[in-house]
Amino acid sequence: MATTTAPTTEDLSDVVRWQARAEAYAIGRMLDYRDAEMARTALIESTLRRKIERSAIALTIGEATGMSEAQIQLRLSIADRVREKTPLVWEAFVDGLIDFNRVRDISATIEKLHREESIARLESRVIGYATSHTGAELRQWLRRFVQRVEADLATERADTERADRRVTVTHGDDSMSWLNAYLPSHEAAAIEARLRKEARKPADPDDDRTVAQREADLLVAWCTGSEAAKAGIDANIAVTVSADVLAGAAPGFAESTDGAWAVPAPWLADVIATGSTFWHRIVVDPVTDDVLSHEYVGRFAPDTLALALRFLHGVCQAPGCMVPSERCDLDHRIPHPVGPTTGDNMGPLCRRHHNLKGHGLLHWSTSPPQPPPEPLVIEIHPPPTHFVMEYVAA
Repeated sequence: MATTTAPTTEDLSDVVRWQARAEAYAIGRMLDYRDAEMARTALIESTLRRKIERSAIALTIGEATGMSEAQIQLRLSIADRVREKTPLVWEAFVDGLIDFNRVRDISATIEKLHREESIARLESRVIGYATSHTGAELRQWLRRFVQRVEADLATERADTERADRRVTVTHGDDSMSWLNAYLPSHEAAAIEARLRKEARKPADPDDDRTVAQREADLLVAWCTGSEAAKAGIDANIAVTVSADVLAGAAPGFAESTDGAWAVPAPWLADVIATGSTFWHRIVVDPVTDDVLSHEYVGRFAPDTLALALRFLHGVCQAPGCMVPSERCDLDHRIPHPVGPTTGDNMGPLCRRHHNLKGHGLLHWSTSPPQPPPEPLVIEIHPPPTHFVMEYVAA
């Protein structure tokens, strides 16, 4: 009787790498065909005929591979850009270390960068990150990279896009329509936070609407000028800003703690000037994290600590999980009551990963810092103050 062996995680990793290699090989062959056709058509005397045959190259490749002409053109342009600008990234793709989706995101980032030194810096750093993180984490990392290495140009693009803010309505079938708003990210985040908070408040027992339906109804009420539009805004929004940017010494961005969005730091000046109470700014010492250094006796973190932890970490701390921290439980690394309720012993875990940890299937890879077992004594011995020098004539 035939038997099969269950695949290991190494087997699964090998499959993913083989798939990436196959993608790279396929695109490489597309490039070879394109280049061969370009060389062949270069010998055609008629300019019109040469132009027509070259315009059909992507169509021919698409017919052979089952892809559209646009899909082929996209792959060829991505491959050309990555091979030319970041050859090490292309080599990693050919070797199966990164897949096409990651190569596509890296290519889009290259297109946004305008300085050669920025592209070289990207090439030196992105492969290591891309091979050890999820696609969603890589996209956030790439966005932050652009905003940090070319903050001045990224700010200019953001200002240009902000001028194009708008609202559109698209009427669909079955008596329903889409309301779309293109807004600055921090304003959209505030709207989202308020909707989520209001829709999740205790409802009337006879109210059988889902949370999504309540959110939609609240938005309609606020936009149409009903009493709900006069309710005070009650939501928590957190951003992190580098110290030099906060001081105005360098251009830069204020980033949401979950990394989902970022806006130029000056944009927040108008918000801060309004005195709105739903905006919080937390400055954390990068060395001591002093804002989280106070210890509490109870099991559950008080509001101030809980809010600070959620703002600090942004998302669930399980590897690759992107669930925002406000939807997570605050878990003790060392379980309570042995482990204290302090910032360095707690972190957000989504309910699923919290349950996995509770059943022993997930473990924290970091532990709270421990004090040294004995005091550290440093002895300083001053150098001697008297010297005797003897000069010997040459």
